[in-house]
Amino acid sequence: MRLFSLLLLLFCGLAYGQQGAYSIPRSQVIELTDHHSQHTYPLYIKLPASYAKNPSKHYPVIYLTDGHYSFQLVSGATRFPMNSGAIPEAILVAIGYALGDKGQSSRVRDYTPTKESSWKLATGEAAKHARFIREQVFTHIQKNYRALATQRTYMGNSLGGLFGAYLLLQEPDMFSNYILGSPSVWFDNQSILALELKPSKAAPKVYIGVGSLETPAYGEGQDMVADAQALFDKLRSLPASHSQIKLRIIDEARHATAFPSTSIQGLDWLLREGE
Repeated sequence: MRLFSLLLLLFCGLAYGQQGAYSIPRSQVIELTDHHSQHTYPLYIKLPASYAKNPSKHYPVIYLTDGHYSFQLVSGATRFPMNSGAIPEAILVAIGYALGDKGQSSRVRDYTPTKESSWKLATGEAAKHARFIREQVFTHIQKNYRALATQRTYMGNSLGGLFGAYLLLQEPDMFSNYILGSPSVWFDNQSILALELKPSKAAPKVYIGVGSLETPAYGEGQDMVADAQALFDKLRSLPASHSQIKLRIIDEARHATAFPSTSIQGLDWLLREGE
């Protein structure tokens, strides 16, 4: 009986893949080096389920920051909605951190729009990172995949949400949709709120998500709810205001837990058919 039990456990382990690493279907990782900074970034890329069967079809692209975290999360969250037709299929492209850098160092440098001298880590290179995405990441994706240049969605969380707000205000036509999760509006004394919206050809759709518990009263260092509201109010009050903008406060979510809801519900609101 003991031998039988051991054999059964071994069989179950093999059957459920516990002896090897799980890989995301139709995905690959490539590396691109920024010609200006010489930083090399991994790109995590996933193709839609119908990609191989429809050689003439071109797909929207969803671009993610904090790639090592966001890629697997959004890949899993969108699998059923895309495969069932609840939201359109799209190519996922997640941009990781610069190789050789600690993740926090890379993201603080690349996602912040202004120099902040009080920080020990380098800050203020958002414009350079935006140039890398615009000139090299977009070019690589358009050249090597059947991607729709007119249907790009940006998704970022925390400092990635701040970076997205910067792109929205300074280079609004880079993306047709923006998902800003718990944006770090507080950075550099809320300097992002002082930026003016540059002209755009077509107003992007914008979804801002934040957890209801992202306040000092619940242990957070900043009042992210008030900051998200301030950013929403700014966008709504601009002369060329975005006619399609949504702020969602996610009930009982903290800074560490709000992003999964923001990501999938934001995509559902932005991309579902008929919206």
